[in-house]
Amino acid sequence: MNTVTLSPKFQVVIPQQIREALQLKAGQKMQMINLEGQVVMVPLRAIKEMQGAFKGMNTDFEREPDRL
Repeated sequence: MNTVTLSPKFQVVIPQQIREALQLKAGQKMQMINLEGQVVMVPLRAIKEMQGAFKGMNTDFEREPDRL
């Protein structure tokens, strides 16, 4: 488990292992979410990076009438 310390300026350093696994870059924007008392940081990605993310997804299912 990685532990970080909140600095007097309310800053944290993301551990190297996590930065590398998520391919985070210096200056990258993060969205902060309060989820039931927990802080969740979600890296914001450019739409271009998401291209092909759903390739091969199964679309053969019955849709609700209002979704046609």
